[in-house]
Amino acid sequence: QVQLVESGGALVQAGGSLSLSCAASGRTFSSRAMGWFRRPPGKERQFVAAITSSGDNTYYASAVKGRFTISRDNAKNTVYLQMNSLKPEDTAVYYCAATKPGGTPPFKYDYWGQGTQVTVSS
Repeated sequence: QVQLVESGGALVQAGGSLSLSCAASGRTFSSRAMGWFRRPPGKERQFVAAITSSGDNTYYASAVKGRFTISRDNAKNTVYLQMNSLKPEDTAVYYCAATKPGGTPPFKYDYWGQGTQVTVSS
């Protein structure tokens, strides 16, 4: 089992930046792939970014590629999402997710955080 707690959501103006964090409990964080997802108002959940357990490989949705960066610090059991050049359409609740230990692509996420609200004003 792993518990995930997101933080860092806020109201920001278009063009601004924001950094989200997701802290994970347990001793198996470094063996889990991690992902960020978002749910815009009135829409279904969308994939945003993913990172392998070692951090060597990252994956991005086309809508955020070049603007968002996913990273992780296995010593701190934390995964991050750096968001730059934010747009109003990035407004959503952002969730982090974890695979079971040893997860490989295509990732299957079994654990989810409660989410953090990001609002981008125009």
